[in-house]
Parts: sequence; structure tokens; C-alpha cells
Amino acid sequence: MAWVALVLAGIFEMFGVVMINKLHHDRNWKAALLLILGFGASFLFLSYAMETLPMGTAYAVWTGIGASGGAILGMLLYGEPRDWKRLVCIALVLSAAIGLKLVS
Repeated sequence: MAWVALVLAGIFEMFGVVMINKLHHDRNWKAALLLILGFGASFLFLSYAMETLPMGTAYAVWTGIGASGGAILGMLLYGEPRDWKRLVCIALVLSAAIGLKLVS
């Protein structure tokens, strides 16, 4: 269950990052509220996951999901570059997160 919570924490982290961008462009209370709720849920699930998982592993996987997911969402939603070098780097981050899960 801790790994499910950790993946949910990463998904909410990605949501929070998208809301940062939305708040930057729109400057409205709804985007601010969604940003706070997204990061709040992310920290809540991360905290739950860290009751079972080692801190280093949980934090590395959480940041990997958030960073990779944020980059992918930037490509899909905001037209950020999609060159092969970026995709390889994202794959390396995700591979490292999967590797940590396999050895934990």
C-alpha cells in the first residue's frame, strides 16, 4: 500500500506543478487553491508512504515521478520541446525510480 501512496503522491506533485504554471498565467484564486490542495495531498501521501518505505527511496521516487511527470506534462500541455535528448533523460530518471523500487 505504501507504493500506491507514493505513486499517488507523485501524481499530486505533477498536478501541483501544473497549477504553479496555471497560477503564473491566470492569477486567480481557483488556481491558487488547486495548487495548495495538490501539494497538500502530495505531502500527505508521501508522509504515509514514508511510514513504511525508507526515506531516501521514497523521496527519490517521489521527486522522480514529479520531475519526469512535470516535464512530460509540459511537453503535452504547453508545447515544450520534445527532442530525443529530453526523452532519454526522462527515461533515465524513471529507470532510476524503478530501480530503487526493485532493490527496496
